[in-house]
Amino acid sequence: MQTKVNIETMTTFWIFIALVVLVSLMLIWIPHFRQQKLLRTEEAGVRKQTNLELFNQRLATLEKELNEELLDQAEFDALKKELEISLLQDIKQASDESLVNQIKPKSILWPSVMSVCLLAISGYLYQHLGAFENIDNAQPANPHAGMDASQIMAQRVQMMEAQVQAEPENSQAWFSLGHAYISANQFDKAVAAFDKVMELVGKHAELIGPKATAMYYKAGQQMTPQIQALIDESLALDPQDPSTLLLVGMDAFFTANYQKAIDSWQTILNSDRTDVDRAALMNAIETANLRMQGETAGMPNDDVHKQAKVATKSVSIAISISPELAAQAGPDDTIFVFARATEGPKVPLAATKVSAKSLPVTVTLDDSTGMGGDVKLSQTASVEVIAVLSKHGNIKPQAGDIQGKVSKVNVGDTASLVLDTQVQ
Repeated sequence: MQTKVNIETMTTFWIFIALVVLVSLMLIWIPHFRQQKLLRTEEAGVRKQTNLELFNQRLATLEKELNEELLDQAEFDALKKELEISLLQDIKQASDESLVNQIKPKSILWPSVMSVCLLAISGYLYQHLGAFENIDNAQPANPHAGMDASQIMAQRVQMMEAQVQAEPENSQAWFSLGHAYISANQFDKAVAAFDKVMELVGKHAELIGPKATAMYYKAGQQMTPQIQALIDESLALDPQDPSTLLLVGMDAFFTANYQKAIDSWQTILNSDRTDVDRAALMNAIETANLRMQGETAGMPNDDVHKQAKVATKSVSIAISISPELAAQAGPDDTIFVFARATEGPKVPLAATKVSAKSLPVTVTLDDSTGMGGDVKLSQTASVEVIAVLSKHGNIKPQAGDIQGKVSKVNVGDTASLVLDTQVQ
């Protein structure tokens, strides 16, 4: 990108030099040619005037001789006619002949020397100021070259600290500094930064949540009564605050309370906020759901049967891969399958995953594989089913993954899904 900018700059510089040279040459040569033209015009006028004066003088002489009767009328007419013919011949000769050959042109040595000097000076300036030899070697400056992640973070924190020192009333700068302190594991300073923001703008859920998160990390990711009190205060102000719900879901996940984690993260998805990483949340929900399924698989049969009765409606999907892409599926790849309603919010209702080495395979989606939201698969009439063969272990499709889709299948029916599209 930097090289492209340099090339564009140099192109502008070239055009500027060309324009300067062109204007300078015009200033040198146009006056020269105008002077030559003026000289030719003046010379032609002088010659014409001379011919007319000679004609008038000779005509006056003839008229005087006629009056003195030195010439008779016939001789006068003949001589006058001869004189007129001579005048016409002189004028015609002046028009036909090239006056350039009759007039010594002004020397072009001076404008030529000036032109050569101008071109030489332009070339010299371009070579020393244009730096054309550095275009190909131009590289974007990397302010973090040779620095590790901790050093980069320390530099970022120092820049933000300088900003809040310069603008101590800038609440946004303090807020950003608080998050930077969390990333740099400076949790006490993070808490102080968020307290400063609340001092400036008042208490808000989006400020209490980050403060509770900093305290949570400081406590070794343990939930303390003080942190829980902050969480309760934040959710009382905004039950859908993402920073607080992320903390609640994270702690629930670490304590193996997967349903609570799913509920917290799903609440964020249902809020339709645009300032959250929805793909990461969906991936976290999928992970929690799979962990919960793993625990369910170890339950006594009676409990399993009780849960199976809840899933009164399901969707069975026969998954295969197109022959053209079959060779690209590895045994270590994972297939993520999820269903979402064809009408209403496009949030996952149920999801599961299988190993790619089991292809072709049939999976069943029902309420037991639900995502923990308010809407369940059994409550919808039809769903859209999407499958992603992931080579990166992430539910979000990435370059090289293979995916397929069934646009609509009624709940209670079966369908076939072919993995036939490679993500670019």
